[in-house]
Amino acid sequence: MTQMTAPHAPITAEAFADEIRNYLLTEQGVTPQEATVKDVYVATAKATRNHLVPAWAKTRADMVKGNTKAVGYLSAEFLLGRQLRNSLLDAGLSEQFSKAMAELGFDANEVVFSEPEPGLGNGGLGRLAACFVDSLASLGVPAFGYGIQYQYGIFRQEFDDQGRQYERADYWLTNENPWGHTDYNRDVRVNFGGSVQEKDGKRVWVPDWSVRAIPVDYLVPGYESGRVNTLRLWTAKAYHEIDLRTFNRGDYYGAVHNQIQAEDITKILYPEDSTPQGKELRLQQQYFFVSASLHDAIRTFYPGQEKPDLTTFPTKITFQLNDTHPVIGIPELMRILMDEYGYDWDTAWDVTTRTFNYTCHTLLPEALEVWPADLIGKLLPRHLEIIRKINENFVKLLSSLTDDQAKIDRMRIVTEGDNQQVRMAYLATAGGSHVNGVAELHSQLLKDVTLRDFNDLFPAKFTNVTNGVTPRRFVRIANPRLSDLITEGLGTDSWVSDLSKLEGLVPLADDDEFVHRFAEVKRANKRDFAAFAKERYGFEVNPNTMFDSMIKRLHEYKRQSLKILAVISRYASLKSGQTKLEDFTPRTVIFGAKAAPGYALAKETIQLINNVSRVINNDPEVEGKLNVLFPWNYNIELAQNLIPATELDEQISQAGKEASGTGNMKFALNGALTVGTLDGANVEIRDRVGHENFFLFGMTVDEVEDLYAKGYDKGMSRQYYESDPRLKQAIDMVADGTFSNGDKSTYQNLVNDWLNKDYFMTLADFRAYVGIQAEIEKTYADEKTWFRKALLNTARSGYFSSDRSIADYLERVWLTGPLPEDEKLKSRED
Repeated sequence: MTQMTAPHAPITAEAFADEIRNYLLTEQGVTPQEATVKDVYVATAKATRNHLVPAWAKTRADMVKGNTKAVGYLSAEFLLGRQLRNSLLDAGLSEQFSKAMAELGFDANEVVFSEPEPGLGNGGLGRLAACFVDSLASLGVPAFGYGIQYQYGIFRQEFDDQGRQYERADYWLTNENPWGHTDYNRDVRVNFGGSVQEKDGKRVWVPDWSVRAIPVDYLVPGYESGRVNTLRLWTAKAYHEIDLRTFNRGDYYGAVHNQIQAEDITKILYPEDSTPQGKELRLQQQYFFVSASLHDAIRTFYPGQEKPDLTTFPTKITFQLNDTHPVIGIPELMRILMDEYGYDWDTAWDVTTRTFNYTCHTLLPEALEVWPADLIGKLLPRHLEIIRKINENFVKLLSSLTDDQAKIDRMRIVTEGDNQQVRMAYLATAGGSHVNGVAELHSQLLKDVTLRDFNDLFPAKFTNVTNGVTPRRFVRIANPRLSDLITEGLGTDSWVSDLSKLEGLVPLADDDEFVHRFAEVKRANKRDFAAFAKERYGFEVNPNTMFDSMIKRLHEYKRQSLKILAVISRYASLKSGQTKLEDFTPRTVIFGAKAAPGYALAKETIQLINNVSRVINNDPEVEGKLNVLFPWNYNIELAQNLIPATELDEQISQAGKEASGTGNMKFALNGALTVGTLDGANVEIRDRVGHENFFLFGMTVDEVEDLYAKGYDKGMSRQYYESDPRLKQAIDMVADGTFSNGDKSTYQNLVNDWLNKDYFMTLADFRAYVGIQAEIEKTYADEKTWFRKALLNTARSGYFSSDRSIADYLERVWLTGPLPEDEKLKSRED
């Protein structure tokens, strides 16, 4: 791994090594000679954290005493990735670390890779939250990230000998966690259940049970900003962990019931919610972290005040609801203001609506959370009362704005009739100042389709903020070779904090020598990935093949099935001789994805991919030409190894279904070409990198809607199957047991769905997708042309920095900015 340049902390490598020795001895109880790699990791992390603590304390103090409104980012996920390398970079200790490890006799990379990856997120939603808190700190904006410290987080994915996904607990917190500081003195009581009673003319919530929310603080350092913000994650504990009398009667399980009930709340990210118990636990999780966070913010900004003026709360902090998971915060803030601080309804509603903003991350109706009113009433009876009144007042407001009763009924927050439901996206839209989508197309479709009625009546609420990714982790750290080449080409490393400067590389796309060096970076990264895949997964990877990657959460709309059907078709063509082996561009196809535990079709797709891989990779007739890999347990580590090595990025979701996608941004920044539909952020990426540098295929949103109107999902897909011999052959191979040891029932549900429903139009786009692959291979055969296009993808992707996204939020939504310059700590370089 090449050495990264970085801002320098005012400490020598020798002194940093001494700090690590001291932590080894005083905290780990070992000398360097006795220490394991994990001992050294923990000691290094503590030493690094110690360098960031003074800036952390000053940032908090400046935030509270200053006049700059802070940002509270409420998110059920924060997919952080390993912290050590990132913290070393931001602390200005990267070079000192490498030298200190050599002095202590340890391999720096082994120390970095010994850190467990925090299981605090699932996919794009959590990674976006992590990028955003990074950028907030790097821009000097005072902020809290608020979420849950999951004990096991998302599951660890493994595959059985039939290729099926099964889920194991991810014991990421089993050993010492040097980054999270648990502060038992800042706990918050969170209540559940009970009833609402009338007392002295007021409605009073009398809960049945309570849990103790304990904060675990992670430092979020900014790059060269001198600022360190806080990610505060909550863990649940019981107030009375054991009933000794029950224990002494021999009922050992009953004695710890309270402890189990409390700690279950923060055990697992996204508990499977197909059961009533699972739904209840999810709602408990959401209310738990939001209630604790709101109380914590009030305590933070009004320290020691028994009767603070909470009408000023929206000037102290603005809360961003990252999807619908934290939306229960709207009735919770109403309850706090009215029941705990005595404000009247109108005042509380004014404060609440000026405090919250909502990011919608989906266009899929099933992903817009809807809770049974009875469940909310069972767990949070006072909140259901408040939600009903919000709904009542909102309906009155709508009636004053329109005579369209059908529209009013469609916009109700609480549905009418039996089995009433609470629509959380509607509650967020009614109760927040702004609603934003996460790509230009997505935001337009929110206004035109998903939340059309709201946009008709409240257009000023709606705006767009296109997502972005942090260049620190996903270029500077993940791809040091490319980072160094960019710095050399631009003559400065200032691009790391201003990614728009990548535009300066555009003229170098006409410099044959620079394009050649760019290609050499990609080839070296491919060799690195081949070594990583061999060591980590036992895969044999030929770095001289095209690396074609599709990594994302597995869902039907993302259309991994389209990719694997095309792979099967190419395999069949090679086997039949229709495609000559000597004419075939050797390709390594790499999938990475987890499926939700209860999502049967997604898990069947995983099984199919694994068994296609088994058949193709063990067929000597195509050896060296076609290889399919599915590394299990896709995570940030795998992403940071694979993205820099990838040459072709697959973003092939059905048009109109992907909100944004941030994987596409990471790939483009790292010099991959994209094959994709006009969906999500693909539209903006294609416009910015140049249409000629993007492989476009498939239907547009309008064409998709036209096909739905014709009844596509009512059996029309079979027509595409019958009319395309390549598609028919691929599906028939799945159906006849070619990839299931002759068992024709294994993929029966998947095949039936393709032929009788195919809601996301995999079959309708198959011909166009296979067609674009021919253009891809023709371009790939011309190395100079391919890498010139790849370089232009990197050079023109600076817009997709999370720093730019945060700047847009500051201007369009949060209406705040960084702490004043005269309060800022000077950067390390100063």
